[in-house]
Amino acid sequence: MRHPYLDIPELAGLHGSGPLVRIPMQQDVPFTDRVRALVDTTEFQRLGHISQLGLSSLVYPGATHTRFEHSLGVFQNALEYLWQLGRDERFQAIVTPRHAEMLLAAALLHDLGHWPFCHPIEDLDLPDIPHHEHFAAQFLSRDREIGQVLLNQWKIEPEEVLDLLVKRTDEPALNLLRSILSGPVDIDKMDYLERDSLHAGVPYGRNFDRQRLIRSLVVNQAGDGLAISAKGRTAAELMVFARYVMFSEVYWHHAVRSATCMFSRSFYELRHQLDLAAFFEKSEWEVTQELRSKAKGTIVAPLMEGVFGPRRQLHKRVLEFSEHQSPELYRMLAGRPYEELVQVMERLTDRLSAKTGQAFGPTDLLLDAPPVHKEVEFRVTIWSPKTGTYQPLQEVSPVVDALARTQFDDFVKRVRLFVKADWKPILKDLAGLEDELAAASRAS
Repeated sequence: MRHPYLDIPELAGLHGSGPLVRIPMQQDVPFTDRVRALVDTTEFQRLGHISQLGLSSLVYPGATHTRFEHSLGVFQNALEYLWQLGRDERFQAIVTPRHAEMLLAAALLHDLGHWPFCHPIEDLDLPDIPHHEHFAAQFLSRDREIGQVLLNQWKIEPEEVLDLLVKRTDEPALNLLRSILSGPVDIDKMDYLERDSLHAGVPYGRNFDRQRLIRSLVVNQAGDGLAISAKGRTAAELMVFARYVMFSEVYWHHAVRSATCMFSRSFYELRHQLDLAAFFEKSEWEVTQELRSKAKGTIVAPLMEGVFGPRRQLHKRVLEFSEHQSPELYRMLAGRPYEELVQVMERLTDRLSAKTGQAFGPTDLLLDAPPVHKEVEFRVTIWSPKTGTYQPLQEVSPVVDALARTQFDDFVKRVRLFVKADWKPILKDLAGLEDELAAASRAS
């Protein structure tokens, strides 16, 4: 039987000899004229100046890869998913070739609205900071270069791509495509776990059978999302564990979080001095230079120089606990609005200055608490061909049951207190430090 999407030139080139671009690790990405046209737009080229992991390179020097590279990897994953799912009769009945082309364009453009250090800024959850989806809509307007390429070369309305990226309609076919873009076994996660692991120089995100997982993809029982067949169960379990370890050892590594805290506190202080509309369209280098310039003479100047200056000077960890170690205090701080966390830091600084007799500066103590946003819960069903039934993976896998529920955040994303390096000897063995933090947290 002929593959239903073979008339799509990019899919036809997946296993052919057409034009391609190569990205790590030895991935050959089909690079047709209309793909090149999207990639060559100003809006897409800016992704080459935005690092995928931001401040993680301060701890993992090789982690300087960009959202440009990642977007190409996600696009290739979309092709591989379509190749597999196109042989599923239920998928064919729901997803037309036009839908498939919309998915490819959305996969390539899924990070279009991201700006430098997007996630640390969005995690602040400040009312005056728009979500990156706002910029995706702005870049995908019909009068922008990328909108014109979609209209003229892909014959796709920019609004259709935006609808896949930011849900506006409730159509079964689009819901199924959205689960490919963003879901438990999505093309984004499939790429970033492996790519981040590769560039960080750690094995954790590559320790799952990617091809086995792709080959097990099927449509779920409702027809509005992905499921996996029983043969992919072990690969799914390994992916869950890979995600857990990457968060634990890379994304929420204590030194990465120290740098993130220093950046977040600085941005919070400086944001009203910035033209945010222009700021968010700048390259990462331009953003760091503007922040360093705006920080001069302010209380956050040492933080900005410690992160972006000629000498790395990160705050040091003096306290750390999870929800399971200090449940009451953790619940007082996790998900708390950042404005309130700043007030807690200020009260704690005053309390510790009085207790130790030392004059702590206004940004010498920084508090890191999990943001309101939680990671996507790993909810996917396993289809058994023998019985013709679907079962939640959590019900058949103790690994997933332990690591993929909402408690994932509580295990990995810990509350941490960081202090300027000079002050660590004073605070690291200070009796009652957690009690002081609790008192500062309770104060109105």
